[in-house]
Amino acid sequence: MTGVLIVDDHPIVRQGFRRVVEDAGVEVIFEAEDPVAGYRLFHRIRPRVSVVDLAFRGSGLAGVSLIRRMRTLEPEACILAFSMHHDPVIASRVLQAGASGYVLKDSPVHEIREAFEAVRRGRSYLPHALALAITQHITFSNRAKTADLSAREFQILILLGEGKSYGFIADTLSMSYRSVVNACASIRSKLGVRGQAQVLSEALKLTSV
Repeated sequence: MTGVLIVDDHPIVRQGFRRVVEDAGVEVIFEAEDPVAGYRLFHRIRPRVSVVDLAFRGSGLAGVSLIRRMRTLEPEACILAFSMHHDPVIASRVLQAGASGYVLKDSPVHEIREAFEAVRRGRSYLPHALALAITQHITFSNRAKTADLSAREFQILILLGEGKSYGFIADTLSMSYRSVVNACASIRSKLGVRGQAQVLSEALKLTSV
């Protein structure tokens, strides 16, 4: 897997993100203007990172389906959703579809770079405000739906949703770093998800939005 694929129906947006990618030292960059062309390219080149818009002219949120198809074809793909939608419900749908990260088009350039680098390195990424909005949907009335989580694991889930690092969580809860790592693995196992972004997605699924 090599290179970066950018799928967006606006040339100026593709050009802008291309600069972000080039600034990161990536030289092999592919572009597609619609989900059909995007999937064909993805199938052929298997890029290291795919940057996918959600909304396409005349196709609604076709980017969500594209992300799902990409993830099905390549389970280890690194996919960054690049969207204008601030809605945590939409963000959750995208994460459920298999996106590794989600960044807003109106974010500062440094935040877009941060999102790209995180996903490129195999990590998850969510803007702090959006992550917080997602976890705020977890209410005590729905606590029974996370009954398999211990009280400590539930605390960690909330802190992860607020964008806190493992180190911060360890200090806040007076735990060792290794204990936090192990607890996060237990949370993922109990919720049946893979990464931090999907943990947040599962948290939103537990709510009555």
